[in-house]
Amino acid sequence: MKKIEGVRKLWDKYKYAALVALIGAGLLLWPSGGGSTEKNPLKRTEEPSSGSLQAEMADILGAMNGVGQVKVLLTVDSDGERQLAQDTELTYSGDTAAPEDYSRRSETVLVDGEGGDGTVVVRTLYPTYRGALVVCQGGDRADVKLAVTEAVAALTGLSADRITVAKWQ
Repeated sequence: MKKIEGVRKLWDKYKYAALVALIGAGLLLWPSGGGSTEKNPLKRTEEPSSGSLQAEMADILGAMNGVGQVKVLLTVDSDGERQLAQDTELTYSGDTAAPEDYSRRSETVLVDGEGGDGTVVVRTLYPTYRGALVVCQGGDRADVKLAVTEAVAALTGLSADRITVAKWQ
C-alpha cells in the first residue's frame, strides 16, 4: 500500500513535467510532412541563384491579378555562402601544455548517397539583396504596385523603399 501511495505522490508532483516530456517526444517523432521518401536526408541541394529566383519571381508575379507581363531585376549585395562540415585532426609534438610543433589537417565531410558523394552543409547564409526593379504591364496602377511591392518584399526581405515597380512600355 505504501508503494502505491509513494507512486501516487510522485505522479501528483511530476505529472505536468511527464506530460510535457511525452508531448515533446511525440513532436520529435512526428513525420515532417515533406512527402519525400528520400532515404538520405543529407542530399546535396543547389542554392537558388539570383537568376533562378528572378525567373521564379517573374512567373509568380505574372500570375497575380492585374500584373500582366513582367520582368524582374534583383541586385545582389552578397551572394551568400555555405559552410561545409569539416573533419579536423590536430597533431602535437612535444609536451601538450607547451607543444614545440603542431600540425592541423582538415577534410570536408562527404556522405555516400544514391546520386554519388555529397557534402554536409552545417550553415547556409542566403543572398542579401540591395534592390529590386519590377517592370510590368499593370505597373501604373496603385493596387498592382502595392501587391507587387509586398510580394517582392516578402520573398527577398527588402524594404518597400528598395523596390521599384514601373509600367511596361
